[in-house]
Amino acid sequence: MIASSGLKFIFSGAILTVILALWAAGRDSLIVLIFAAAVAVLTLFLLFFYRNPARLIPAENDLILSIADGRVLSVEDIQNDYIGGGGKKVSIFLSVFDVHINRIPIAGQIDYIRYNPGKFFAAFKDKASAENEQTEIGLAFGPNRLIFKQIAGILARRIICNLKKDQSVKAGEIFGMIHFGSRAELFLPGNVEVVIKNGDNVKGGETIIGRLKH
Repeated sequence: MIASSGLKFIFSGAILTVILALWAAGRDSLIVLIFAAAVAVLTLFLLFFYRNPARLIPAENDLILSIADGRVLSVEDIQNDYIGGGGKKVSIFLSVFDVHINRIPIAGQIDYIRYNPGKFFAAFKDKASAENEQTEIGLAFGPNRLIFKQIAGILARRIICNLKKDQSVKAGEIFGMIHFGSRAELFLPGNVEVVIKNGDNVKGGETIIGRLKH
């Protein structure tokens, strides 16, 4: 499947490729033909980038799932009043080769959505977490609360978030995407046992980030 937000770019690239190819054939122009080939390659890359593969969503209700595909940059201790004090922050880096669809980490209700305009540092740098353009979402699940973020990078200049305040959501449900290289983060309460580590590769909606302690 292809993400709907990428269809206009893919169709535009395909149409431009056809127009340039016909123009090159009509004028017998090698330069235009090379340009058409370049646009065709870009269109194929967009097809790859906006892919939306099916995911096997774990059925257990006490799991925290990854909100994005990518590589775990860090797992660190934090203090955050919203999540109830001490907890863990999990940071994930998405390269341009990763699936950029974002998914809900656990079933619950959207408590707040906060968009923060900012800078566009490289998404793998620590300062991107606080200073880059981002959307921050608070999620209540049972008596617990967590935060997840979509963070823009150098290339990512558009964040899509289709959530609304007070909306009920399901684990693994698609809620948005970030165009091109970016970063995603989870702020987890202290009663979540994190089971991934730095350097792990994760898949949105499928990889288990942590489990609620009972």
